[in-house]
Amino acid sequence: MKRELGARGEALAAQYFVSRGGVILGRNVRYTCGELDLIVQLGGIIVFVEVKTRSTLDFGGAESITRAKFARMRRAAALWLEGQPYREVRFDALVLDFSADDPFFHYEGIVAGAR
Repeated sequence: MKRELGARGEALAAQYFVSRGGVILGRNVRYTCGELDLIVQLGGIIVFVEVKTRSTLDFGGAESITRAKFARMRRAAALWLEGQPYREVRFDALVLDFSADDPFFHYEGIVAGAR
């Protein structure tokens, strides 16, 4: 159930970014140091997106991204960027809360984990 909810959320997150002009460069990119849920090109910016899908926010939304998780995300992004031409990068979180009328909560430019 949890895996299905996560897969549904990641598919909707990809659609969310594509509908805003984004190009999906990667999904569920895994390295030993961590995983990147989505890699999106928005104009000249590469956006690394952590997707959190919730049926309720009882277990937290963006605040569930810990400092350790964010550090793993940054290390994985650095590996993905190796050999790429220099581009501006940004880290975002997209929380999907299926208990809300508008389920998308987009946090742009996160710089650290919540705890």
